Amino acid sequence: MVFEIDFNSDEAIYIQLHNQIIMGIATEEYTQGQSLPSVRQMAEVLGVNMHTVNKTYGILRDEGFLKVDRRSGAVVWVESDSKAKELEEMKERLYPIVTKCICKGISKEEICQLIDGIYSEIG
Repeated sequence: MVFEIDFNSDEAIYIQLHNQIIMGIATEEYTQGQSLPSVRQMAEVLGVNMHTVNKTYGILRDEGFLKVDRRSGAVVWVESDSKAKELEEMKERLYPIVTKCICKGISKEEICQLIDGIYSEIG
């Protein structure tokens, strides 16, 4: 996967990288057990600070997408916690999005169509 960082974006660099790695996992470009570039390598390729990459890898580890250790580096390791826990976390994240949609007159059906379209695009 080629990572693209938009240095002019309002979105933080670590968030851009975070989202692109998750997209790579979702589209199976990165698979369970596959190593990602080292922090140093990734920072060099992207032209960003090593601390930015380190922060991204740490967040992905905390979210259950990577295992990180000194010897093997960052390895894709998606932990499948309980589905109920994941759904509750998604509900918390989606709540403000859905309320914004309601305020803007976007229907439930339109939201569902949008989600279906995203699922289709990903895989």
